[in-house]
Amino acid sequence: MKIGLVTDGVGHQSFDEMLKWCQETGVQQLELACGTWSDAPHLDLDRWLSDKAFREENVKKIKDHGLSISALNCSGNPLFPFGKGEEDREVVRKTFQLSHELELDTVVMMSGLPGGGPRDEYPNWAVTSWPPVTHEIVAYQWETAIDYWQKAVEQAKEQGVKKVALEPHGFQLVHNVENFRRLREHTDETVGFNLDPSHLFWMGADPLAVASELKDAIYHVHVKDVRIEKGPAAANTLLDTKHVLEVADRSWNFAIPGYGHTEEFWRNFIIQLKLAGYNGVLSIEHEDYTMDAELGIKKTVDLLKDIIV
Repeated sequence: MKIGLVTDGVGHQSFDEMLKWCQETGVQQLELACGTWSDAPHLDLDRWLSDKAFREENVKKIKDHGLSISALNCSGNPLFPFGKGEEDREVVRKTFQLSHELELDTVVMMSGLPGGGPRDEYPNWAVTSWPPVTHEIVAYQWETAIDYWQKAVEQAKEQGVKKVALEPHGFQLVHNVENFRRLREHTDETVGFNLDPSHLFWMGADPLAVASELKDAIYHVHVKDVRIEKGPAAANTLLDTKHVLEVADRSWNFAIPGYGHTEEFWRNFIIQLKLAGYNGVLSIEHEDYTMDAELGIKKTVDLLKDIIV
């Protein structure tokens, strides 16, 4: 396995600064964001697509620093109703195209979440079975999602993208193993999993069990932890709509590995990935708002160096 980084974690650094810092820190692979939810600090999607010389110059810089690209990331909501969804779908299409130009086979993204009906202006995440209208919402959403994803898979294949790694995330239709399998049944094995333990933790799942269940469907892995804040969580549940920067009042917070769950968990996580047949990148996604980004990433790199088997 190689140590990777979602470079948004050091988005304040320029492209050249980021490459030098990653090389010095021990990062081996880069996951570059292309837009949608990210401001894409290190990749101008349109310019990388249209300017071959510029693209090749940046690829050379990456190689000259002993680095490589693990995947492109276009996480957002391609199923968002109306215009916003169109914008995100266009970024997805262009990301597939850039993957082809870069001879990459993996794109990291999310399933998206439609509105609850054809006139809804915003997505609607139904997570209970009551009242009965939730069943109508979910039925409409799956019909919408399957239609899009069957087309998206064909777009990916046309560009040589063999692995579309969907991250299980709150406010997404695919947020667990069951929903992932449902989508895959209506598409094919182009659709796989980006296993990010952090979201699974706060949604109540066990990432070790998820890894065991998915086996060869794991196409990419994010390294990010969650710390459950016992006081707020006990009183308010883990369903928390406070801003992620309100760390003192939240029921849970993103954390670097070891600051949410023990080092023993992370050792077991690596072992379970191996048992599941995964031998790819461990891409650090730093979103611990209690810690300086460079320090947090360095600590995570050091932990991974120690536990990778």
